[in-house]
Amino acid sequence: MSKLPAPLNHLPFPVIASPLFIISTPRLVIAQCIAGVVGSMPALNARPAEQLEEWLIEIAEALAAHNKAHPEQPAAPFAINQIVHKSNDRLEHDMAMCVKYKVPIIITSLGAREDINAAAHSYGGVVLHDVINNKHAHKAIEKGADGLIAVAAGAGGHAGVKSPFALIQEIRQWFDGPLVLSGAISTGDAVLAAQAAGADFAYIGSAFIATQEARASEAYKQAIVDSNSDDIVYSNLFTGVHGNYLAPSIRNAGLDPEHLPESDPSKMNFGGDKSKAWKDIWGCGQGIGAVTQVQSTADYVVQLKREYAAARARLQLSAS
Repeated sequence: MSKLPAPLNHLPFPVIASPLFIISTPRLVIAQCIAGVVGSMPALNARPAEQLEEWLIEIAEALAAHNKAHPEQPAAPFAINQIVHKSNDRLEHDMAMCVKYKVPIIITSLGAREDINAAAHSYGGVVLHDVINNKHAHKAIEKGADGLIAVAAGAGGHAGVKSPFALIQEIRQWFDGPLVLSGAISTGDAVLAAQAAGADFAYIGSAFIATQEARASEAYKQAIVDSNSDDIVYSNLFTGVHGNYLAPSIRNAGLDPEHLPESDPSKMNFGGDKSKAWKDIWGCGQGIGAVTQVQSTADYVVQLKREYAAARARLQLSAS
């Protein structure tokens, strides 16, 4: 395991909840952190931009109040995701807010920039960068990221195509810092498997969509419960970047999931105030077959911890 910097050291449970576009809000982030996993949200979920400051205050105050009331069981830290793409016209504003309120963990996606990393380091923040291959991993660390999120095949949203075993193995040949594995992880067994493969943390997103605190429609949540990996479509049509999406939502938009056109990657747009042409297309990863009910975030994390402990006990028994 890596030597982990604060605030990644001594986390209550080795899970980081991935930032869910539109869906993650302070309500979900706070619930995740109090349950013992790192909660996160994209900065762009706060609209208009001025709302981000309000949300950061809300999260910080809620977690501080919890820690004061429960010093024996402090909350996990939280993270804010920054889309580091030229079309994100809010990046400077949103990063300034993160610096002002000393956000513990910054998750960067779609571009690595030295100035963003330096801004986080100015107050002791940690930067984790999304990568889908070993080449991007090298570039991220060279530009000052502290750790990596290996986005392997099967991950929800913008996902790569590499096997998690290949991706983790190649990164660990040269990098001994914080490493998070993303890709079809929904159970405690999979969390333990991620650690066994060489990651420090598991990255879980899609399963949190089917929680009571998630800002998703009831139809979206139920679709997570009712679907499995056969219902996931990999396409770059909706954002210009390849990602995984629920086929039923694509059909509801009047499209054929099996015959989607290719998008022009140069037309990607993550501007903070741009309307989304595909707002009803539901992102989702391949791990949803394990999600069988809509429940509270607290109950889901309890389930993860129970499964994780059982998996460890099972392996120890088989090794004896």
